Amino acid sequence: MSIADERLQILRMVESGHITADEAARLLQALDAADAHDASAQGAGKARWFRVRVTDLSTGKPKVNVNIPMGLVNVGMRMGARFAPDIAGIDTAQVMQAIRDGVQGKVVDVEDEDDGERVEIFVE
Repeated sequence: MSIADERLQILRMVESGHITADEAARLLQALDAADAHDASAQGAGKARWFRVRVTDLSTGKPKVNVNIPMGLVNVGMRMGARFAPDIAGIDTAQVMQAIRDGVQGKVVDVEDEDDGERVEIFVE
């Protein structure tokens, strides 16, 4: 049930005499407090995950599908640079700047035909 539906239900209870106006006011305040808590718990629209997906171009099957919490992105990028310092077509500084700017969605989509792989990076 949505917040709007819950508010309407409270008002109908007042109209039918099941609860008083004071009781309705307390219920509406509690509903607002719960809604505010849910919004802050969800990060209020901030990205929470950094997802890297590597797909085999010939089979279309995923080789790697990793989800990293945003708090660990700096560590993950440094580790990735250590294992693959010459990632063709991916400017890690540009990716990090996009993250700092709050960009969400797909930030990298690169096909490496030599290795037969497609690398996609998402901020979600």
